[in-house]
Amino acid sequence: MTFGPTRDFVLECREIWFEYPDGARILKNIDFRVARGRIVALLAPNGAGKTTLLKIIARLLKPRRGKVLLDGQAIDKMTTKTLYHKLGLVLQNPQDQIFANTVEEDVAFGPRNLNLPEKEVHRRITASLTAVGAEELRYKSTSHLSFGEQKRICLAGVIAMQPSVLLLDEPTASLDPQGEHAFLRLLHTINQTQGTTVIAATHSVDLIPGFADEVLILKDGSIAAAGTPLEVFSNPKLIEQSNLRLPYIGELMLRLKNENALPEGPLPLSVEDAHQRLVEILVSRTNSSNSERSTP
Repeated sequence: MTFGPTRDFVLECREIWFEYPDGARILKNIDFRVARGRIVALLAPNGAGKTTLLKIIARLLKPRRGKVLLDGQAIDKMTTKTLYHKLGLVLQNPQDQIFANTVEEDVAFGPRNLNLPEKEVHRRITASLTAVGAEELRYKSTSHLSFGEQKRICLAGVIAMQPSVLLLDEPTASLDPQGEHAFLRLLHTINQTQGTTVIAATHSVDLIPGFADEVLILKDGSIAAAGTPLEVFSNPKLIEQSNLRLPYIGELMLRLKNENALPEGPLPLSVEDAHQRLVEILVSRTNSSNSERSTP
């Protein structure tokens, strides 16, 4: 299956199968392609294989069968340096990724491993910290960062490598609601300003309508559905069978629809879309009522 225009695929997963040494099969025939510049959400409950798939894409795990292509080249044929210049991974727990004493040292690690001139290393440190809104943390000890700050520094360290594809495992885990929206706005800004393709594994359905261009649902190790948020969430039965739920706004609007209080049409999934639909209904009914009163 294909996400986005067919003319420019940045990432392809071809018939990926994976099982652990104990024989437990976790992924079965995963096959999809992502166009450059898209934001894709890998949606599934915990334990469904989202993290495993990200690790296979990042070459941290080797599939039993199938292959991953990045810019048309198989990742198992790439040098480590080339791969991680093109692709960046942000882990769920930032403490698993931050290891330097100061923020500046941590963000500088990747660019220095590319053997870039020190002037370019410092330019990238400044640019990436500015991009994530953390320039004031540059000389701060990494042991004194809040959880939200740690998330931002991990992201800064990855985008300092200027990858074309950014993988994120549960990017908003353990963040408060304000932190969730701030982090997703940040990812959206990076996607828009730098053209970075973003693939985020998550089970937070409420965040997807305002964030992702495309959604891929994993169920029983296979792709159960793929499409835009509107297309995927228009199948409530599949969502329930996948041990997920509709976004809360979608659930409310579905109840109204089932009670004949909402006309047929696409199911609103965000506050903005629901507000617009309800205003349209109110205006329509008001106009209809006024018309009936004016009829002799």
